[in-house]
Amino acid sequence: MLAVFTELKNAQHVRKELSKRGIMHPNLRAVKEMGYIYFPITESVKIKGAKVVNTKFNFPRIPKIVTVKDVLKKKLTRKEMQILPRSQEIVGTIMILEIPKELQKKEHKIAEAYLETHPLIETIVKKSEIHSGIYRTRKVKILAGKKSKETIHHENNINLKLHLELVYFSARTGSERLRVAKQVKKDEEVLVMFSGCAPFPLVIAKNSPVKSVLGIELNPSGQFYGMQNVRLNKLETKVFLKEGDVREILPKLKHKFDRICMPLPKTAETFLDVTLPRLKKNGIIHLYGFLDQKEIDHTAKLIREKCKELKFPVRVLRKVKCGQYSPGWFRVCFDLKLK
Repeated sequence: MLAVFTELKNAQHVRKELSKRGIMHPNLRAVKEMGYIYFPITESVKIKGAKVVNTKFNFPRIPKIVTVKDVLKKKLTRKEMQILPRSQEIVGTIMILEIPKELQKKEHKIAEAYLETHPLIETIVKKSEIHSGIYRTRKVKILAGKKSKETIHHENNINLKLHLELVYFSARTGSERLRVAKQVKKDEEVLVMFSGCAPFPLVIAKNSPVKSVLGIELNPSGQFYGMQNVRLNKLETKVFLKEGDVREILPKLKHKFDRICMPLPKTAETFLDVTLPRLKKNGIIHLYGFLDQKEIDHTAKLIREKCKELKFPVRVLRKVKCGQYSPGWFRVCFDLKLK
């Protein structure tokens, strides 16, 4: 078997050169032996700092990655394979599928295939209802695996325990939570409205030099899991949670905040009248909305006008797309600064 061998200190350079030339054996792994590394190759080549030898090594084979399509190719028709779910949301050890109507009769076979090909996933569910109601929760149906809708999700250096049907949570906005956390400056005091099971407060507390984070949540289940998550992440000295309606709680607070997050993407702007009085001068608000691409600039203008009417003029620092939900429709964050 042809192989290139070199000292371990040169391994990265040699591997890169072999990959660039496309002669690394696609099915075999390299072998380390006595301070050297041997790369199996398909043809002889000259590389600085390495030599080609004909070895008698038994190079280990690279296991073939079995895909969902591999498992299902004999169970679905060609037409059904074309509409197989390609978009999945993973929350902890649970995968959430969107099953097209045309595949509902085979949804269990499809779920078993995803379970077989994703070793870190323990449960496969499908969306049976969209987020709705005052708490914006959703219903899911278990299709395969463990009969549990509770899991622990790992994100941005935190662990988040939650139940899919009892609290609102989107794993897809993890990068947005980190974006906000990275803006938080030393000793800031932050308010998170509609804090749910506390993903925003915890990510901010874990990834910034914040002084304290207060979260307010109406859903008792969100508050229950949020309190568990504060303890789970050992952030009791930084994160504080209140259960209740922000409209009732905020007017009673005497304290003002350096930064306020409003991650309620459909009606957050209707709470500006109770939010703005709790913001320090030059403070920042992160306000979210679900918007058509064509509406983003107009909505920014409406927000500015609304704040001006409330006698709290703001400047729109950024309009950030932080998720696409259908063609032309986005989750958008407006970063606002109080003048």
